[in-house]
Amino acid sequence: MVARLEASGDLRPGPVREALLLLRREVLIPQAYVRRSADGEKPRRWDLLDWAAPQDREELQKVLYGGASVLVQCDGEPLLGRARGSRSGASITSMSTVMGVTASLLDELDLRPRQRVLDVGTGAGVTAAVACQVCGDQGVVTLDRDRHVTQAAAARLADLGFRPEAVCGAGDEGCPARAPFDRIFVSYAVASVPPALVEQLAPGGRLLVHVTTVSPSWPALAVVERTFDGHVRAELRAVEFAHQAGHGLERIWLSEEFRQRITAEPGTWTQRSMLAPPADTDWGLWLAADHLLGGLVRDFGAERLVIGAPGCGSWLRAEPLSRRRWNVITHGPRDIWKEIQNLAALWRAAGSPDRYRLVFDPGGGQRAASACGRLTWHLPVPRPSDERATS
Repeated sequence: MVARLEASGDLRPGPVREALLLLRREVLIPQAYVRRSADGEKPRRWDLLDWAAPQDREELQKVLYGGASVLVQCDGEPLLGRARGSRSGASITSMSTVMGVTASLLDELDLRPRQRVLDVGTGAGVTAAVACQVCGDQGVVTLDRDRHVTQAAAARLADLGFRPEAVCGAGDEGCPARAPFDRIFVSYAVASVPPALVEQLAPGGRLLVHVTTVSPSWPALAVVERTFDGHVRAELRAVEFAHQAGHGLERIWLSEEFRQRITAEPGTWTQRSMLAPPADTDWGLWLAADHLLGGLVRDFGAERLVIGAPGCGSWLRAEPLSRRRWNVITHGPRDIWKEIQNLAALWRAAGSPDRYRLVFDPGGGQRAASACGRLTWHLPVPRPSDERATS
């Protein structure tokens, strides 16, 4: 697993790599769910695999070390004392995130010995285990809104020889009793950066948290740092992948029926355009579109550019005709193609940024802006919530 993470560029040589090499995931995650039902089948069917059962070990080893998400909890159940076997009709409520995302963020966090670390969103305890290995467990606090998750993590981290403080509470409130922290890692996406976490950063501290809108398509990574003289500086970086949204964060999706309509219907208007769609790798543009245009969802499974607006039923389908011509089909009250091309012109005029300054206003608002200030938007005003952790 570590070799694959290195080959993909998600993991660099250093303390995080060494900690992952030492981490016995079957001790930290002795049980995990695998789905047995087919896509679209209802109710969904799951098997809970158990490392203690010899017949499960080969499959569970592949799950634990394959690098994909590991599903650890259904319907908020207690994690300790569960019997292996089948479940049906349940929904996954806690998981360990894709290791490529976790490893790259832990590298970005720049963990060092004796740092005080707040791990927000305990999940399976992977982040806490790495922090304990690198920094020492006495300075590590892992926080989750689900007491079953924190209880299981505390027991299994102890089996690895680590005894961080496991706290049950709301993630956006942090842990003021143990603040300040040198590093804060949030394992789920939020609509805006929780102010309490910024306040709990120590001088020289760093906070990482993914920021998203109602759309799952174009996330950002907020990197917040407190300088040694106490000032806060922050930026939003456009990224390809992010943690799942926290509990209670509204999401919009393209339903299967909507996808089929986009693929099959002729649309209400077709044009031949010499303007190419923005590149998939223009993440800074798509991040701006997510916030400034709003309500759009990309169908990344489509062969060509397909974007829908579930709220009003508008959609866009762009297909290449030749090297310099595109067939653009649109439908609904929104002209999504025109919106994107107009924003693309503004984005290029702003220097085609892939990261934006994140400004915390005195009144509690948060604002993202390009370096030149030509491209800017406001994030939602943070509100207390009880997001469920997913990593």
